Amino acid sequence: EVQLQASGGGLVQAGGSLRLSCATSGFTFDDYAIGWFRQAPGKEREGVSCISNSERSTYYATSAVGRFTISSDNAKNTVYLEMNSLKPEDTAIYYCAADLSGWGGLQTNDYDYWGQGTLVTVSS
Repeated sequence: EVQLQASGGGLVQAGGSLRLSCATSGFTFDDYAIGWFRQAPGKEREGVSCISNSERSTYYATSAVGRFTISSDNAKNTVYLEMNSLKPEDTAIYYCAADLSGWGGLQTNDYDYWGQGTLVTVSS
């Protein structure tokens, strides 16, 4: 059974940092692309960053460039999202998802499996 477990959210002041983790199981880690998405209250879910399979190419939404870093630990089957210089507009529930094709991308309909979210709240 494919499982993704997001964690690491919390309350942080503007300018602060958080590291989110996405622990995965039930599939060959190198075969899938993993993406991070977020959904703020009243808004649609949007892609934040993703990391492709095998070569581990990374992609970022414009809002994340220069502030967020995605990485993976193959030994732990875990993908991380390091978030720095957080802003109140980063407040959202953050989700990780797996794309069987391995290509990833920032579109929700490209992904096959989703984990539960972790709440990030950035206070001003």
